[in-house]
Amino acid sequence: MHPDASEPAVVLFVDDEPSILSALRRLFRPQGYRVLLAESGRSALAILETEPVDLVVSDMRMPEMDGAALLEQVCERWPTVGRVLLTGYADIGSTVAAINRGQIHRYIAKPWEDRELLMCVQDGLERRRLEQENRALLQLTRQQNDELQALNADLAARVKARTSELEQVNAMLQTSFAQLQQNFLLSIDVFSGLVELRSSGLAGYSRVVADLARRIARRLDGGAMLEQDVYIAGLLHEVGKIGFPDAMLRKPLSAMASDELALYRRHTLNGEAALLPLAQLQRVARYVRSHHERIDGKGFPDGLSGEEVPLGAQVLSVASDFYAAQSGRLSLKRYTPAEAQSLIRGGAGTRYEASVVEAFELALGDEPTEKPHDRPLAAHEVMPGMVLSRDLLSPQGTLLLAAGFVFDARVVKQLRDFGNREGVKLDIFVKLPEGGQP
Repeated sequence: MHPDASEPAVVLFVDDEPSILSALRRLFRPQGYRVLLAESGRSALAILETEPVDLVVSDMRMPEMDGAALLEQVCERWPTVGRVLLTGYADIGSTVAAINRGQIHRYIAKPWEDRELLMCVQDGLERRRLEQENRALLQLTRQQNDELQALNADLAARVKARTSELEQVNAMLQTSFAQLQQNFLLSIDVFSGLVELRSSGLAGYSRVVADLARRIARRLDGGAMLEQDVYIAGLLHEVGKIGFPDAMLRKPLSAMASDELALYRRHTLNGEAALLPLAQLQRVARYVRSHHERIDGKGFPDGLSGEEVPLGAQVLSVASDFYAAQSGRLSLKRYTPAEAQSLIRGGAGTRYEASVVEAFELALGDEPTEKPHDRPLAAHEVMPGMVLSRDLLSPQGTLLLAAGFVFDARVVKQLRDFGNREGVKLDIFVKLPEGGQP
C-alpha cells in the first residue's frame, strides 16, 4: 500500500486507447484508489518520476514502447512498485518472456472480467504491503545485529542482560514472520479461487485437491516441506487456466477440439511461468508444471518417465485426477467417489507409482469425522476476539478467511459491510469456549 497508511493506494494504468483508460478509471475510482492514467510508456515513466505509485497496470500492445518494455524499466528503476500486464491470447509467448524479463507479478487476459481485475489489483497491493513489511523486519534485524556487535566489543559485562533482550526481540520477529507466512498462504488460497469464479465446476475444488494432496504426502512420510509444497501446488495447479475462454473452462477434456487440447496442454507451462517470480514457490512451480506427467513417459509437457517425475507432482496428479473425475473435468460422465478411486487404482504402474496410489487410498480415510466444537453465527453477531473454526467461503466458493483467524474490530466491520453489500448470508462458524457460548 501507499507508504503513508492514511493515503489511498495509487494505481497507474497505461494504455494507448483513451476509451480503455476511461473504463479503468470508472471501475477503480469507486474502490477508493487514487487513479493515474498514461497513454504511452514514455508518459508513464514521466509520471513515475514525479508521483509515488504503488502498482502499474499496463497494456501489452502499445506503439513506441510496449507493456513488456515499460514494466522492465519499472522493475529496474522502481523495483518495489507492483507490475501487472494486460495481454491478449495472441501475445502469450511474449507475455511469458515479459514475466521473466520484467519480473511481472501477474498478467490478465483481455478482455478482462471486472471482478478478476479488481481482485488482481487488490492482491498486487497486498503483496507490495507484505514485501514492505518484510523489508522493514530485515532492516530491523540488521540494526539489532549491529547493536549486538557493538555491545559485545565495548560492553562485555552487559552481554547477559542484552542476550535476554535479544531473545525477546527474536520471539517478536518469529511471531511477525509466522503472521507474514499465514498472510502469504491466505493470499494464495484467495488467489486459487479466481478460476473457480469463472467456472461452473465444484466450488472450493482447488482446496479439496490441496487437502487430499497434503494427506497423501503425510502418508508417504515426505516431511513437512513436501506437505506444504503439495498443498500450495494443489491450490494453484489450475492457475494456468485463468486465461481460458469461459466455454473451455466448462468443457470436459474428452470433449475438447484439437485446438482446445493444444491450449489445454500449455496450462501447466503458463502456471509455472506465473509462479516463477516468487522465490518461495520454485518447487511448487515445478510440481504445477509436471502434474500431468506419467511414469510411463506418455504425459505432458516434457514426457518425463519413472523417477524423472517429481514425487510432489505425482501426489498432486493423483489428488487432482481423483476430484477431476468426479467434477466432470475429464469426461462428460461424472464418476462416483468409488469409481474415481478405482480409476486411480487402475493407473498404478503406468500413470503413478504404486506407493503413491497406496498412500492415496490410505489418505482417503484420514478426513476428520468429529464435528468441530463450534456454532454458526450471523455476521452481525460476530465480535472481536472470536476465533473462526472453519474456512469462511463466499457464495462462489472462494476463501474469505481461513480457519483459526482471530476477529478484530476492523475485520468484523468489513464482514458486516460485505454481507450488507452483497446481500448474502455467510456461514460463519466460531469456536466455542470450554463449557460455554462464544
